[in-house]
Amino acid sequence: MTQEDFKQAGFAVVDSDCNDNKLLSFVRENYPSVIKDNEVNLAELKAILGLPIDEKVNGYGLNFVGRNVARAKYAQKTDKELHLNTQMSKDMDSTQNLVLKGDNLDSLKILKNHYSGKIKCIYIDPPYNTTSDEFVYPDKFDKEEAEVLGLANLSENDFARMEFSFKSKKSHNGWLSFMYPRLLLARDLLSQDGVIFISIDDNEQANLKLLCDEIFGEENFIADLIWKNKKGGGNDSKFIAVENEHVLFYAKSIMKLSNLFHNYSDEYLKRYKEEDAEGLFFWDSFKRKSGKQYYKVECPDGSILEKDEYGNPISWLRSEKTFKYDLRLGEIRIVKITDQWSVQFKQRLPKGKKPRSIIDSYGTTSDGSEELLNFFEKHLFDNPKPTNLIKHLCDIVSEKDDIILDFFAGSGTTGHAVMQLNADDGGNRKFILCQIDEPIKKGKPAYQFCIDHNLPPVISSITIERLKRAGKKISEAIKAENEKNALFEDKQKTLPDICYKVFDSIAAPKLELDETTKQVTMKLNANDALSRIYNMIFTIGLDEPTQTPEEVVQDCIYKIGKHYYVTNSVQITPEQLSNAIKNGKVFIDGWTASLNSTLQNYKEDVKIVF
Repeated sequence: MTQEDFKQAGFAVVDSDCNDNKLLSFVRENYPSVIKDNEVNLAELKAILGLPIDEKVNGYGLNFVGRNVARAKYAQKTDKELHLNTQMSKDMDSTQNLVLKGDNLDSLKILKNHYSGKIKCIYIDPPYNTTSDEFVYPDKFDKEEAEVLGLANLSENDFARMEFSFKSKKSHNGWLSFMYPRLLLARDLLSQDGVIFISIDDNEQANLKLLCDEIFGEENFIADLIWKNKKGGGNDSKFIAVENEHVLFYAKSIMKLSNLFHNYSDEYLKRYKEEDAEGLFFWDSFKRKSGKQYYKVECPDGSILEKDEYGNPISWLRSEKTFKYDLRLGEIRIVKITDQWSVQFKQRLPKGKKPRSIIDSYGTTSDGSEELLNFFEKHLFDNPKPTNLIKHLCDIVSEKDDIILDFFAGSGTTGHAVMQLNADDGGNRKFILCQIDEPIKKGKPAYQFCIDHNLPPVISSITIERLKRAGKKISEAIKAENEKNALFEDKQKTLPDICYKVFDSIAAPKLELDETTKQVTMKLNANDALSRIYNMIFTIGLDEPTQTPEEVVQDCIYKIGKHYYVTNSVQITPEQLSNAIKNGKVFIDGWTASLNSTLQNYKEDVKIVF
């Protein structure tokens, strides 16, 4: 049955496009004159905002061929869904980590329903758009697609410009159009205190900075970190021996980063025993061995502190004016300790150990290559990022239970880094990796590796195999350390989550028009029942997709908590459906449902999901 069939029959229908557009709802409610016939009246909007209305005045910003196409791609509904890959998954019933195989544009859209506003840290290492990369704009675009995107008014000249811009090597237009919708989705996924790190080289650094200023806001730019990616060399460059890359660092909202950089060891925190409304602190001596702040301090009993026990003038930490001000605020106290007056101030826990803008001690591409060589005994990737670099970036911003996303997963360094960071500090961070099934060319070492190990010769196979081998190495290291410290219970480490649930991207079911009969037919894929359930979980967004639903009726009814997910509903009895409705909320897979009498009787109690 189609969505329209269920709607006309009076059912509540849910699909991946049903998420409310909060901005649109706000504008409709508060400024109805801006929206007319589903169109934005720009002149009215500018007038309300107090901006110049003269369209001839150009503003400051980044413009590129394909910008409107890219924006439309962001809003376009994905035509993909997920298939649970049980063969490549590891302990999928217990893990909280996800690997999504397929185009990351589709994967990000699928993730958005549940994970919007929930990702603390994103790290990506996108293609660098060099002539050697042979970067080609990968997203489909033709006249048929233009109509789907609502851009049917494009001229032949427009198509010609885009085709030339997108298909030429080292195309800034094509690269920006490729990145734009993906970064918009990344921003949607970030939590209010979330951040994104983007590795890039000089080819697109300047353009990417402008693009990120627009998407994340110039005010949310934190730093352009400079990573020293080579121990030496760099002499392959024409003029300068280039030994660095960039890592652009942005916040979702820089005003929400009050807890950033609080990554201290338990040992370090022990001295901060006091706490007030401003946070942790300890009382520290206001005296300094050297300095230029000399003045008299009057004690509560009227005595004066001016010289130390040796008769030398006392140097104070701050100026007399600041001292008096802080004393009134309670930031300074004068107390008697063993018959001697002591001036103390609140030494507060700093915002954190601020990371340096120059990253020169967390590994190089040579180290990244060495890591892969140790895992695979072959050089499978060129210039991979070292695990320590990603660990460092994640450690800067993440708490121990945060979610970390990488939608250009490549060799799987981010997943490895998260597992290792958890092993080091006992954290429970979760990772989500997205990697397209990019074919590996024959003759490449990675291709032969996949063939030798009965793996599909695609990049995502290497991603998952890296996770598997890294997890094994971490497990063996923790086991060996625990055996070494067997007599010391407090030194026993717990094994972090080194597993992952893998999903393949496949074509979603769709309606097709039979040109011969002019009848609309339903084209279903071969997804199994559990995969159909997971797609419902992703679409509805109420439950964590890493959870394993409990099977209530085989291949038909599953549940998480009090949410019941039903597929193949034509195979269940009225009693089974009634029991589910009595015990919780019921969601029914519309692609496998039928408007039979059983379903008709419960139209007020269920929601149909497409």
